[in-house]
Amino acid sequence: MNILAFSTSASSVSINKKLVKEVLKHFEGASVDFPDMSEYDLTIFTTDKEKRDGIPEKVFEFASRIDQADLIILSLAEHNGAYTAIFKNLLDWTSRIPGRSVFNNRKIFLLATSTGPRGGSTVLGIASSRFPFNGGEVVETFSLPSFNENFDDEKGILIDDKRLELLEKTERIRRMF
Repeated sequence: MNILAFSTSASSVSINKKLVKEVLKHFEGASVDFPDMSEYDLTIFTTDKEKRDGIPEKVFEFASRIDQADLIILSLAEHNGAYTAIFKNLLDWTSRIPGRSVFNNRKIFLLATSTGPRGGSTVLGIASSRFPFNGGEVVETFSLPSFNENFDDEKGILIDDKRLELLEKTERIRRMF
């Protein structure tokens, strides 16, 4: 199985990157492509820029990474209740590739975490509703609330019911492949 796994945060200390790495432990043996969102710090999308300069090469590279994946594991950082600006911009640019849906009919395991008690649930809801219109099949979602209290870099997820929930969801996804 080929997995494209990433966090929508460009932060070098992203808690969503940590969550993705924890989830990847459940997919041993898979081939994993783990790009850093900071690789896609593109000019802000406008139709004027697209007409003048075309679609940036990095956007085609990102689309190619999607196309090589059987599964996308995506952890959504929540900025003011929505997508991060860097991810939204990449999403906008990718949607401009002629004849393409952004996620090109790939299965997606959506994750989110935050330092607050809602665990990024607002952005998770937005993406769960929106991504099917962008060619993504959201097969599971997982939210980890209050990251700093509920996650340890060495032990992983500290809440038993959340650890069990993640295990059940990853097992269901693995059975799909």
